[in-house]
Amino acid sequence: MSIRRATIQDVPRILEIYKPYIENTAISFEYTVPGLEEFTQRFLDITAQFPWLVWEEQGVVLGYAYGSLPFERAAYQWCAEASIYLCPEAWGKGIGKKLYAALEQLLQCQGYRKVYAIITTANEASVAFHRAVGYRHTATMPDCGYKFGRWHGTVWMEKELNTWDAPPREPISIHQLSEQ
Repeated sequence: MSIRRATIQDVPRILEIYKPYIENTAISFEYTVPGLEEFTQRFLDITAQFPWLVWEEQGVVLGYAYGSLPFERAAYQWCAEASIYLCPEAWGKGIGKKLYAALEQLLQCQGYRKVYAIITTANEASVAFHRAVGYRHTATMPDCGYKFGRWHGTVWMEKELNTWDAPPREPISIHQLSEQ
């Protein structure tokens, strides 16, 4: 078992893990599963700046976590959003905690101050998971997404990665971090 940076060759398996979250749950607010080409482009866009990690056992990817940009304006550039998805056979084994710890360490080294998790209110397990790994509740946005014939809210949680008063520099890309 290992945690490693995801590669473009992992994208089909990552999409396979993500697909049931779209089709069967309100955990993802997407309605339709993106095609492989669209999802590959999403992967490339995100990994230009942020880490995308996979958990692999015996050559099979069982889960993934990645950072992304939660907000567009320049003043928010020291904020990241964390996302994680595991296949059912990986649930309850501590894989999520290990993936998040590795992701948060990279985000911290890149120069991000805060990391956010945006969780569907119906996903109580994810709220409990985030609380257990040090996130605190910052907001609830009731009934902001409509899926499967009903309204769902979101819970916003945050964790501080760096505590400086003024940022020493802009966050660096994951590629720049790898070169250091």
